[in-house]
Amino acid sequence: MTALAPDPEFLTVRELAELLRIKERKVYDLAASGEVPCTKVTGKLLFPARDVRAWIAAGAIGGSDSGAAQSPRPSVFLGSHDPLLDWALRQARTGLATYFESSGDGLTRFAAREGVATGLHVFEDGAWNVAAAQRAGGAAVLLAFATRRRGLVTLPGADIAGLADLRGRRFAPRQPGSGTESVFAHLLTEAEIPADAIDTADPTRSEGDAVTAIQQGTAEATFGLEALAVAHGLAFVPLIEERFDLLVDRAAYFDPPLQALFNFCRTGAFREHAARLGGYDVSDAGTVRWNG
Repeated sequence: MTALAPDPEFLTVRELAELLRIKERKVYDLAASGEVPCTKVTGKLLFPARDVRAWIAAGAIGGSDSGAAQSPRPSVFLGSHDPLLDWALRQARTGLATYFESSGDGLTRFAAREGVATGLHVFEDGAWNVAAAQRAGGAAVLLAFATRRRGLVTLPGADIAGLADLRGRRFAPRQPGSGTESVFAHLLTEAEIPADAIDTADPTRSEGDAVTAIQQGTAEATFGLEALAVAHGLAFVPLIEERFDLLVDRAAYFDPPLQALFNFCRTGAFREHAARLGGYDVSDAGTVRWNG
């Protein structure tokens, strides 16, 4: 396994520019004005990571009348559950607790500062996750994690080849507010299939619960991930490729737990595990998609 890079004590001009989504010239301007903490060693500008974290956090609370610093976010990863993310958080030994409920729940809790990051897959305005991240607000950055194949998960031989075949069939839905539920509703609308044409069972609250419902025979189909269909020996009908992104507190990004995660996501071990699971493309993991 590739060794993880240590949490950097200093950031270079390029690294700070990438984090803030600004030109390197602007970084030099910030340093010259004294706005951002920096030091010069043998003619090279370096930015102390600890001081930069404090500077970013101060910017996030700049509109406060009291000027009092906000309390640190708890070390919790929120949002939608993803099997690859769950595995990576453990393998990277981040030490982060997890509260995986749904994309909507994660965004609400993230906006309330109940965690350092949240996973989401929300399709709005013809794009994935950016509009939802903008609503959450704050000093945050949206980072790519994976593109995932999602579709209908059924028992082998169920004779379900598409959305039209769900009419009159017992279907295991996800709970309202989940990204899965909203994406499935979008696909039904596009296919001009009314929701009441499908016989729905009780909502399931996780990706794993949904495929378990198929295995146990309480439903004939669900809208799930290819990776879980393969893992459970179930049939899979691909319908859409979705983006699963991570909305991360910009100050917490520099802390060791999230640094450990993103360093691990650059390793061969991470890419190889994603390939074994199936249905994942992690080629752009860590790419900044939006900066608040």
